[in-house]
Amino acid sequence: MKKIFGVFILIVSLGIISYAQEGLRVVTLPYQEITIKGRNPLPYQYVREADIMWAKIVWRRVELSQKMNQILYFPTEPAAGYRSLIDVLLDGIHNRGLNAYVANPRDAGQEFEIPMTEEEIHKKMGAKTEVKAVPNMEGGYDSVTVNIPYDPTSIKSYIVKEIWFFDKQRSVMDFRIIGLCPIRTYYDEKTDPEHANPKYSKVFWVLYSEARPLLARSPVYLPSNDLKALSYDDVFQKRLFSGYIFMVSDPKRREIADYEQGLNVLLRAQQEENQITDFEQSLWEY
Repeated sequence: MKKIFGVFILIVSLGIISYAQEGLRVVTLPYQEITIKGRNPLPYQYVREADIMWAKIVWRRVELSQKMNQILYFPTEPAAGYRSLIDVLLDGIHNRGLNAYVANPRDAGQEFEIPMTEEEIHKKMGAKTEVKAVPNMEGGYDSVTVNIPYDPTSIKSYIVKEIWFFDKQRSVMDFRIIGLCPIRTYYDEKTDPEHANPKYSKVFWVLYSEARPLLARSPVYLPSNDLKALSYDDVFQKRLFSGYIFMVSDPKRREIADYEQGLNVLLRAQQEENQITDFEQSLWEY
């Protein structure tokens, strides 16, 4: 009798009907789901300038075609509460007061100076108007203006600007992400109909400190795990992405490819990467 009563209680507890804003909702999970939308980002450790022994600003290219970075690209359309990183950023710009700044080909150190309007963002994303000839009832053609919306899936890479520093107070090498810049991949349909030569264009810059609360409340889609336990802020703070350094702080605002060629570009990029870890290792004695 006790076993039957226990089974009955279990069935009732799993079939509780709770009231939500959208109406009745049947709880089907064996646990209470805590929404990620109520989370706040963890505050940074306080850092004093007097405790900084060494610092380096780098710009890192993150290609979404790499397997590790595909969690930033999918889903290509919002579904089941998940959105791609570009959809999260655009929603923040359009609806949540997130500021976007003009991205220039040579803007190292000047990324957050000129605000962008939504119209400018849409244009940089690829939105445009075209005049097309449409057949009419009289056998001729009428000119019709067609609005072509932008395609979020054209964002296939990002630039991550970050600063690495050694804090002697805590004896750790630490970092702070300064900004994010989506890069649009597109093709010239007139000269390249076969899409053999992709072109790249920076779209806008967002200040990471401004976007961080929004990123912390946006779950990342993980194909191997249905728990919404990882946010975009977690991805960046836990370094769950892969990228390569293509530029370091330089008075002339040069990329590595401007003063190195061929294989030396990759070797120099790896050298800059190693400098970050080697500096910390050089401070310790074994």
